[in-house]
Amino acid sequence: MRFFNRITFQTPESVELEFTLAGIGNRALALLIDYTILIVTLLLFVLTWSVLSTQLLNFIEEIFTNGKNLGVWFLAIFFIIAFAIYISYFVFFETLWFGQTPGKRVSKIRVVRDDGRLIGLQQATLRALLRPFDETLFIGAFLIMLGPREKRLGDLAAGTIVIQAQTPTASAMTISEQAKVLNQQLLEIADLSQLLPDDFAVIREYLQRRGAMSLKARASLSLKLAEQVQTIINLEKLPEAVTPDVFLEAIYLVYKQPEF
Repeated sequence: MRFFNRITFQTPESVELEFTLAGIGNRALALLIDYTILIVTLLLFVLTWSVLSTQLLNFIEEIFTNGKNLGVWFLAIFFIIAFAIYISYFVFFETLWFGQTPGKRVSKIRVVRDDGRLIGLQQATLRALLRPFDETLFIGAFLIMLGPREKRLGDLAAGTIVIQAQTPTASAMTISEQAKVLNQQLLEIADLSQLLPDDFAVIREYLQRRGAMSLKARASLSLKLAEQVQTIINLEKLPEAVTPDVFLEAIYLVYKQPEF
């Protein structure tokens, strides 16, 4: 019996990152939380709609004599709006929270694309539109339990998978004492103003994920990033006895300083 199904992504830098698929239990818990929120939201909508539609229907019937079929139209509009709320809930949160809904955030799981990248509006919309089909006769649950990648219909159509969220540990962002000393030197010997926020975001991402990398992949990627940063800041060579990891830590420390 499969308890933990792990999957490996390969980044554009040819670095392999391993994650654990979310599993039916975590996904069920997330869905329970999300549906609880949805039910409360829809109940509020029903109460609001009942009051407003009744008043509006009475008003229209007083004006028009042929208003007998208005009730059917109001009922149809109600179901359309309720379905829109249902779909929009998942699309809104999975797009805004990078693959997480409130339920997924509590369950510590996340939706990503098949290549490990964050999902966008298109993927979130496809997953949400196919969710009713997945929940018909528990089709989605059977597909998750039987499939090697634990995909439901929405995942198959959108090209996504659900993984356990990787929360960076404190050690993943540990800054060495050598880096703290080096960052002061860099302010004097390098032009750090050439670095863009996106450059620092890439460095931060590496520092957070390096603990999950193999030693070979970590050494290769850190060297490649350090060389790119050196070129940007016009630094001919690294100070003696400074490793690429320490150099990247020092660069990130400089960025975190308020005066930078």
